[in-house]
Amino acid sequence: MKEINPTEAVYGGMKRAGIDFVASVPCVNLQELLCLVESDPEMMHVPVTREEEGVGICAGAYLGGRRPALLMQNSGLGNSVNALASLNGLYSIPLLMIISHRGGKGEPIVGQIPMGKSTPKLLDVLEIPRFAPTLAEAEKSVAQAWDLAQADGTPTAILLDIEFWRSD
Repeated sequence: MKEINPTEAVYGGMKRAGIDFVASVPCVNLQELLCLVESDPEMMHVPVTREEEGVGICAGAYLGGRRPALLMQNSGLGNSVNALASLNGLYSIPLLMIISHRGGKGEPIVGQIPMGKSTPKLLDVLEIPRFAPTLAEAEKSVAQAWDLAQADGTPTAILLDIEFWRSD
């Protein structure tokens, strides 16, 4: 039986969901996924300097007929709160957020821990549904998260912690 690669599972879920537009902020855990996205001729990839910029660009892409995803680290969620609430939330614009969730169990950098603890709470306050799939669930969960975002007109989040990336 072939082992599942975490990057390929997430990418497979994006393809299954029909994601064709991706904005991203660099993240070491997402680097392999970013390479796959960048090399996919069916996905337009726009690197951005800040997460809230990515939220706005993805909103425009959606209004232009695309299926957008934003790839980022959870430390940037705080940068995105206003855009997520006053743009996506207010105008019911779906967005798939694939978030490298730093600061949990096994986190080697102590500075990541405070935001790691706050991330689920911030998503709850913003009423953004979240998925924290296992490796076996990842492809299906990514596709389901987009379906939910589109059906409800809301951002949804996939939280991928450090243990997820170590499961390969």
